[in-house]
Amino acid sequence: MPGNSQRRGAIRKNSKGATVGSGGQRRRGLEGKGPTPKASEREYHPAHKRAKAAAKRSGSGAPGPGGRGQARSKSRSKASSEMVYGRNSVVEALRADVPVATMYLATRIDTDDRVREALKIATERGLAILETPRGELDRLTDGGVHQGMALQVPPYEYAHPNDLIDPEMPGIPLVVALDGITDPRNLGAIVRSVAAFGGHGVVVPERRSVGMTASAWKTSAGAAARIPVARASNLTRALEEFKKAGFFILGLDMDGDVELPDLSLASEPLVVVTGSEGKGLSRLVRETCDQIVSIPMSSAVESLNAGLATGVTLYEIARQRRR
Repeated sequence: MPGNSQRRGAIRKNSKGATVGSGGQRRRGLEGKGPTPKASEREYHPAHKRAKAAAKRSGSGAPGPGGRGQARSKSRSKASSEMVYGRNSVVEALRADVPVATMYLATRIDTDDRVREALKIATERGLAILETPRGELDRLTDGGVHQGMALQVPPYEYAHPNDLIDPEMPGIPLVVALDGITDPRNLGAIVRSVAAFGGHGVVVPERRSVGMTASAWKTSAGAAARIPVARASNLTRALEEFKKAGFFILGLDMDGDVELPDLSLASEPLVVVTGSEGKGLSRLVRETCDQIVSIPMSSAVESLNAGLATGVTLYEIARQRRR
């Protein structure tokens, strides 16, 4: 395992050697192509960049010609859109500022406090509200019990794991990777803990893993708007890339080499890997880790769930870094 100074050197080298390319794109002439587009519709115009940033903050996607969203970066992946339905679920999602593309209301819906609150929040956020026949709502929700209300949540825009290897990020780099976690509430809780304890992002695998659903977004209590979640096609290879960039990989497991209070790597760039509650860390991921860390507990308790274990570990790392 390379020494601490060698890993730090890798971070400094990345910082000095990083270059920003233009993408090789040239602006095409507008002659003979109709009226000149608005400034906000021209890709390289500052007005377009400001509009795109504002749209991203609001969760609605960047504007483009004809009002359609611009294509996402090739370095990012996206999931399919999701429907949230049922009066309680719709209101909870709106309260949690879950990004929403469209709100659907059944024609001649019987209003109550939940309907009125949902309409109030949606109107204040400037969301599209469509009055829809109940038959169409049945189709959109795949026959679910929608109670006359549904939200269409747009696809989550995942970062690329390399986006989290940033030598310019503030503080000591700290990333959490999930290995086999399938409960969206655990993902939401982990995103919230990463935000609370100074982390910089979360990595999830593309297969056999939870994604950023509306449930995960709600559990994050708004932290998902600030903490990027990256999707890796192969988690082991992504961890190897972090190691090449100077990160140490810590795996969480009951049978660890080191107990958490004795952790000596807290001041280094870290990726903390959390495995599933049932199977723990997969073999290849475990072999990639520089150290396996366990959380000391009373014998009366077998284990913590993934969200709690990650939160406890991030707290201890933050405590040692402050010291």
